[in-house]
Amino acid sequence: MNAISDIQGKKIFFLHPSTVVQNQIVAELAQQEFEVYVVKNHGTIKKVLKKYNDSILFVDIDEGMNEHEWETWIRGILSTQPEVAIGVLTGNRDEKLMHKYITSVKVQCGYTLIRSDINKCIVQILEILKDVNAKGRRKYIRTCIEKETMATINLPHGGDYINGIIKDISVVGISCVFDQDPELTKNALFKDIQVKLQTMLLKVEAISFGSRNEGNSKIYVMLFTQRIDPDVRTKVRKYIQQNLQGKMDIELK
Repeated sequence: MNAISDIQGKKIFFLHPSTVVQNQIVAELAQQEFEVYVVKNHGTIKKVLKKYNDSILFVDIDEGMNEHEWETWIRGILSTQPEVAIGVLTGNRDEKLMHKYITSVKVQCGYTLIRSDINKCIVQILEILKDVNAKGRRKYIRTCIEKETMATINLPHGGDYINGIIKDISVVGISCVFDQDPELTKNALFKDIQVKLQTMLLKVEAISFGSRNEGNSKIYVMLFTQRIDPDVRTKVRKYIQQNLQGKMDIELK
């Protein structure tokens, strides 16, 4: 594991995932604070894997190409980019096929059989990701959104509301810059904060954790309190995953 992924964790790609894998497995991994991406073109992913060569790649061999073509493709990745950890997803119960990928192709992240009990698949994949230290030392996924026009904060202050722009967000808090410096004191509690993420409006409460100067701006760090609605946490994680996916889609073009 290289030094960067040891700290920040690894990117996890799902190539040609079925609808079930995308809607249930990928979605659950995002809620478990893994950095997950969906890729639907095996031709474009190679350049991304070269850039993020310490990644994890789960290939659904039931989609996109036939089994023989997938075997050739996977062997090609393993021979040219041995740092990439590959796992196979399939609904094919053929034990010879499983034996081939594990003992001959030697995929590091196993052979996961997609079955009707999708929770068993999720548990199996979580174990795989734990074994390859997918999270590194990072606990929470964060995304930079300072260039998003629809990511704002509305903070009650001094009997009025002040507006700000969110620079980055995780499930534990945000950093933001306000139109006018409110000179927030450290550890001050703010209730009824409105956070707008595109069309989604969330109500949160947060504590002013500190600030730093960056150019002519003063950036405040706000930490959400433990009283935040679990549904809000779910929505924040989903937004982060979608935001990161959008950035990755640009790199995949």
